[in-house]
Amino acid sequence: MPKVLISDKMDPRAAQIFRERGVEVDEITGKTKDELIAMIGEYDGLAIRSSTKVTKEVLAAATNLKVVGRAGIGVDNVDIPSASAAGVVVMNTPFGNSITTAEHAIALMFALARQLPEADASTQAGKWEKNRFMGVELTSKTLGLIGAGNIGSIVADRARGLKMKVVAFDPFLTPERAIELGIEKVTLDELLARADFITLHTPLTDSTRNILSAEALAKTKRGVRIINCARGGLVDEVALKAAMDSGQVGGAALDVFVEEPAKASPLFGTPNFVSTPHLGASTTEAQVNVAIQVAEQMADFLMSGGVTNALNMPSLSAEEAPKLKPYMALAERLGSLVGQLEGEITAVSIETEGAAADLNQKPITGAVLAGLMRVYSDTVNMVNAPSLAKERGLDVREVRHDREGDYATQVQVTVTTPNGERAVAGTLFANSEPRLVDIFGVKIEADLAGTMLYVVNEDAPGFIGRLGGALGEAGINIGTFHLGRRAAGGEAVVLLSVDSTLSEEVLAQVQALPGVKVAKTLRF
Repeated sequence: MPKVLISDKMDPRAAQIFRERGVEVDEITGKTKDELIAMIGEYDGLAIRSSTKVTKEVLAAATNLKVVGRAGIGVDNVDIPSASAAGVVVMNTPFGNSITTAEHAIALMFALARQLPEADASTQAGKWEKNRFMGVELTSKTLGLIGAGNIGSIVADRARGLKMKVVAFDPFLTPERAIELGIEKVTLDELLARADFITLHTPLTDSTRNILSAEALAKTKRGVRIINCARGGLVDEVALKAAMDSGQVGGAALDVFVEEPAKASPLFGTPNFVSTPHLGASTTEAQVNVAIQVAEQMADFLMSGGVTNALNMPSLSAEEAPKLKPYMALAERLGSLVGQLEGEITAVSIETEGAAADLNQKPITGAVLAGLMRVYSDTVNMVNAPSLAKERGLDVREVRHDREGDYATQVQVTVTTPNGERAVAGTLFANSEPRLVDIFGVKIEADLAGTMLYVVNEDAPGFIGRLGGALGEAGINIGTFHLGRRAAGGEAVVLLSVDSTLSEEVLAQVQALPGVKVAKTLRF
């Protein structure tokens, strides 16, 4: 009988479900790291919330552990690379608290509009300052959504019920999906200029960190009110404080902070600032939902091998896994490549030919979408990527070709953008090594791994030397170097791997080299 440890406080229905499914379960909470290390070796599964830290040391001691289940969305407290190396599946419940988080955002919007916390404190102090608290109506105001996925779409629905006009910035939101939601898709600058209220519903990634920076806040409508129930770090807290002091921002409500627990913040004490201690998922219903979901998912995996909402493993049968594993690695890297290089994407086509066309296409498609959307979501995986793509109205097509091409097996990913279609293709060397063979019509043979520099330049004598010299002067060591071009003297592509991080300063120096059209850092 598999044995599971519930190490954080969780609704009792979780333990009940484990037992009903034939899984032995212990509920032991509040243990220190050392205590957890001492006891984890006897368990097949570990069910957690946010308190337990599943570190490399804990995983090293977990000699029987097969699955970690996070009752909630965020998995910052789990060392996923170490879990993968140890063969431990990591699951979460990405949709269990969507309604709760959306409702909290709406509640904070009301609190800002009517200055409810300050009015409450004043009234309970016996002041009765009726004329001090002049609020605004939500009706007919424009709400700007940064992120229109699962939670953002729920907020949009509630806001429309309040007779608000909703505009949204989301690179994966198609015009058709926007019409279905009854909202208007806009650019970020348009949203900043038009919104009376802005609410964020996007994960924290390299592309969204400080998306509301000092520069962005300066572009907003004067007196805008800002709500963040998503992730700390999406808003520059120092810049927000300055914008509130100047009156550029009329009010702000944060449920999440860069540093949590937030014992101190530059925003604390600022007039028209509302804060809550990360309460987005804190309702009875949400806690029950995520507890039930994580127990069901873990029990299914331990008893029958079923995989749902895994962050480091696709849905696969035991027979398919060995053949599909290298193809999924190739597919994910191709998706990641095009996702990092292209902005607004409305459709994606995954084409297979040769040996790849004879395989189960769903895991390959899931891997492409996971790589493609990881730029915008920190919880996307091969299992939930298709549903996330569907939420945003992304048109996904699978095409098998019964033909012989240049390679015995090939996967091609074509995306549709406002500038037309763009395609990348790859193959497997020795049936196991993923390799890029075509990027946007340029033939090039390259590994996709680690930190890489992508450069588009004019094919001219001396360029490679200048590029190598610029990186050398910056102390950047080149690992691999790959070249391709459309024609002699035409557009050329350079893909090279580096052994250290490329700073914005170094990237700017490369961009400034004569003949360079594009210079971008890629991470795989």
